Amino acid sequence: MQKKLNPDRSRGQNLISLFARLFFSGRKYSLIELSDSLECSKQTVITLINELESLNWLNLDQSMQGGRRYYQVKRALVSKNRIALTDEEMDTLIMCRAFTGHLLGRDQFDAAMSALHKSAQLLLDTPEKDDKSEARIYGVYRPGAIDYTPFQLQWQTLLEAMEKSLVCEISYKKVLDKRPKTSRIKPLKIFSHRETVYVHARYAKEPGKLFKAAPYDPLLALHRIQKVTLTDTPFSKPQDYDFEKTFNEHFGVIKQKKFLVKAELTGWAAGYTAERKLSPDQKITRRKGGKLVIQFSATSEPEVLNWVLGLGKEAKLVAPESLVNELKGRLGDLVELYEV
Repeated sequence: MQKKLNPDRSRGQNLISLFARLFFSGRKYSLIELSDSLECSKQTVITLINELESLNWLNLDQSMQGGRRYYQVKRALVSKNRIALTDEEMDTLIMCRAFTGHLLGRDQFDAAMSALHKSAQLLLDTPEKDDKSEARIYGVYRPGAIDYTPFQLQWQTLLEAMEKSLVCEISYKKVLDKRPKTSRIKPLKIFSHRETVYVHARYAKEPGKLFKAAPYDPLLALHRIQKVTLTDTPFSKPQDYDFEKTFNEHFGVIKQKKFLVKAELTGWAAGYTAERKLSPDQKITRRKGGKLVIQFSATSEPEVLNWVLGLGKEAKLVAPESLVNELKGRLGDLVELYEV
């Protein structure tokens, strides 16, 4: 089945993303790489490439290698017929820059600024948007955010490992660990969740050691990776890897065994939750008096408990029973903590 476009991205956004990736990098991309990076089908990528060429935005070399189709910009033949970004498209780029700047860190943010300015200069008649106008329109709530500026080297090395499909060795320190631990990984995806940047990967065999597959793929917080070193060991992206299926079909960034959650919500918690989708299979039933019963699938017990506790007295966990009992124990511990 063909992979569908990310519903949160318009055709114009995908068109600009594809243009920027091909033009500013100058490197050769396979059709599969472009499909993965844009989170859309290969046929959609081909349609977008045809549109870019028909608009004279790019002149591309197309080639076949190892049964795969590749695309690369002919830099000397970039069209002289430059076309303007619309106000809406430029505003979308500026909005994305404003909303993600605190996650990128200073170096990555400066690179995004540079790319945006180049886009404005290359495409004639594009309306100029200065930083002051951006500041008047957009804002970001930053308390609790992590400063990723000190972790740019780790970030860039991981990106290189993903682009070249090379295993890398990392030094990783969990919050409660006294010392970092070293392991080898195959980095598959870098993504953000609630102000934190994560690396989803699979463990790789270490020289001279017996490899034993882990029950779950490692989910690594980027700011806890103290060092990343590229190895000369290549790896192939697993054919069964599907980021959307892994992370966006169930509640919880921690991926364990799937289970069904049922909760009763009232007051503000009912209205707040009804505006959101916790999993694609979510079911909501409204009862008299404004009560709302919600069912959804999850893969992380700690995150479900934190979700219920965060809603306070307006939320009652009904299932699973084992989690209800654990919640009762937590509530008892909280009462003891505040007893005088």
